[in-house]
Order: sequence, then C-alpha cells, then structure tokens
Amino acid sequence: MSIAVTGTITWRDLINEAATRLAEQLGAPRRQEARWLVERVSGYASAELWKLGDEPVSTRSVAVFDQLVARRCAGEPLQYVLGRWAFRSLELVVDRSVLIPRPETELVAGLAIDAARVAEAKHGERALAVDLGTGSGAIALSLAAEVPGLRVLAADVSEDALRVARANLAGIGGVAARRVRMHHGSWFDALPQEVRGAIDVLVSNPPYVGDDEREQMPREVLDWEPHLALFGGHDGTDALRQLITGSPAWLRPGGTLVLELAPRQTDWAAGLASDRGFVRAQIIDDLAGRPRALTATWEGE
Repeated sequence: MSIAVTGTITWRDLINEAATRLAEQLGAPRRQEARWLVERVSGYASAELWKLGDEPVSTRSVAVFDQLVARRCAGEPLQYVLGRWAFRSLELVVDRSVLIPRPETELVAGLAIDAARVAEAKHGERALAVDLGTGSGAIALSLAAEVPGLRVLAADVSEDALRVARANLAGIGGVAARRVRMHHGSWFDALPQEVRGAIDVLVSNPPYVGDDEREQMPREVLDWEPHLALFGGHDGTDALRQLITGSPAWLRPGGTLVLELAPRQTDWAAGLASDRGFVRAQIIDDLAGRPRALTATWEGE
C-alpha cells in the first residue's frame, strides 16, 4: 500500500497519512516518526516544516517518501531509513554496516571524553585516545569534536563500517577531522606499533551480546543490525576479555580503559581488570539505572 494521492497533497497531508499507515503496520502512535520522515524528504527543519505545512509536494517527493515509509513498515529501523542519527553533538551517517548509535554509548563516550580532557590537560598535543571497534565512528569523532587538541585513532575489522566512519569523519570537517586517523584490523592488531604504551584513553563498545541471548533479542535488532558488532561469543565476553587483558601493553601509565558491556558482565569485567593489574575499576550505571560501563586506570607495572 502506498501513500494515497488525490489531487494536490501537502506536507501536512504526508505527515497525517504516514502516521496512520505506520501505526497500522507497527502499532503505537507514530506521528513523530512520520514528521522525521517528512523532514528527511523535504529538507526542512521541524520549525520550517510547520510554517510550510500547507505547501504542495512534488510527485517525485511523494514517491521518495512512499519508499521510505514502505521500508519502515517492513520493520527496518527508523535510523537506517533516515540514513542518519544524532549522537551527542554530532549527526552521523548510519546504515546496516554499523550499529545504531544509542544513549548507552553516549554515556560511554562521555566517560572517555572526561578521561581524555584530563589527559589533554596533562600531556597537551601528545594526548592520544583510541576507539577500537569504532563502527560509525560515534565515539572517536565525539572525542575529536569535544576535546580540542586530542589525537584520536579509530579502528574496525569491518571495511564497510570504516567506510561509514570515514564519511562521518568528512562530515565533521575542520581541525577536529585532521586529528583523527582510521585503521583497518581486529582490535590491537589494527594499531601501529608506535602507539604501544602511549595511549591515554582506550575506549570500545565491543560486541557483548551472548550467542545464548540471540532468541531474546528484538527482531528489529536481530534482523537488521550487523551481527559482527553484536555477538561476542557464547556468553558475550570474547571481545571484552581481549580488550581487558590486552590493553595494559598499549596504555600509558595513568591511562584509562573505558568499555561498554552488559549488566550481567560487569562484576566479571571489574574482577578481571583488577586481576590484570588495573586500579580504580568502577562500574557506571546508564540513564535507566543499569550497570553499563567499566572504567579502570592502568598505573603501569
């Protein structure tokens, strides 16, 4: 079923018809989603759109809009349909090659930014942050945008993910973009040897969903988001273990490790970090009050 066009159709008509269609297919009120889709097609910001709500829409714009609504009705996540999503101060390109940026990861980025500001104040232009498994580049680019002078390395094993990250790097532009370097490879293998022992902040949102949790996941996540970035082995700890045990060789004394993880993994991760020689291993709750992030300090051996 497509958007009904009888005579002249306005942007307001598109919102009303799409909201109805989305609600019928997906359930729950969907008017905000309809507005976002109209903004995407029209190029108008929300305030402009309401001023121009009764302006006629071209046949081509109606056809493009109808395609977007059809994708959303088929269950494709809104963020992929829109092709972009907000993360902290940035608007990022997103597609099925990368995870959808989430509020939990904004928390992790904020923790990394706080640690990077301390390092930048201490080490100046030598301060270095590394984002492993960068995906869309959300964390790495937030670090570059919000910590002036910080050098940032971002790495991912997926070439498709790096394509998206590089597009977002080009999008932020300016001085911040010139301080970011992208590398291809798996975890620490992606890093140049010259940064060994020189990293001030090592941050990651690794795959941490267990294979045993697959059937419990929402279909919208399981069917659309990249499994490489979601699943971390039987209990979801494969990548976390590599990052916790491998990071001491790469961190500068006084450096900080910041990891996103699942609530059920936090006690295990904090214990492993302490066993590996980290100090001040702390678990930070997300906005919903769930344990979500590990921060730990490496003081050297």
